[in-house]
Order: sequence, then C-alpha cells, then structure tokens
Amino acid sequence: MEVVKTAGAPEAIGPYAQAIVANGLVFCSGQIPLNPKSGVIEVAGAAEQTMQVLLNLRAVLEAAGSGLSQVVKTTVFLTDIGDFPTVNKVYAEFFGGHTPARSTVQVARLPRGAKVEIEAVACVSA
Repeated sequence: MEVVKTAGAPEAIGPYAQAIVANGLVFCSGQIPLNPKSGVIEVAGAAEQTMQVLLNLRAVLEAAGSGLSQVVKTTVFLTDIGDFPTVNKVYAEFFGGHTPARSTVQVARLPRGAKVEIEAVACVSA
C-alpha cells in the first residue's frame, strides 16, 4: 500500500490518509470544502462547496497518478438532500461525460460544518 499526500488538497484533519493506493486502485478519503492553503471553509453555498470539494478530490487523485476520468465509484454526503440538484449540476460539470457509479446520502452533520463531502475510488492510470 502507498499513502498519498499532496499540498494541493487539505491535510487530513484526523488520523487518516488523503488516499491509499493498493492493487491498482486509489481509495480517496472523503473531501470537504476546505481551502488547501488556509485549512478553512471559505465558501458558503452548496455549489461553491461542491466545486472546492471536487478540486480537492482532483488534486488527491492526480497525486496518486489517477484523475477524475478514472473514478469508478463516489459517495456524496449532503447535510441537506434539497441541495442535490445544485450539487449534481457542479458534479456533472467536473465529470463531463464520465459517469462513475455513485451513492448520495443525507447525513446529520459533516466535519467543520461542511454541507458536502465526497469520497471516491479510482483506477490508477496506466
């Protein structure tokens, strides 16, 4: 197993890795909308938070030798399922025509008061 660490995404806020590469797959920990430079959430709306989450996720994937086009599965966590259409629009813009398998669930709370968290599993680019 290889631990993935990049300054392009926020440091882990607990005892876990940003991602682990094992057996040709990248297992990305959930990303919340922390600005990687400041370490705080600087955007309030669901669309803006989703954009920052996906920028963070992309940075982790790229550090692992992968990318959004290699994602096979995501899980999206929302504190308000009413944000689903907004989050879905930004998500579709980032993934383009690539449509990985996905689950979306509403949760009571997310770390640091985030509205959105996304985790992913991807293939390592050949």
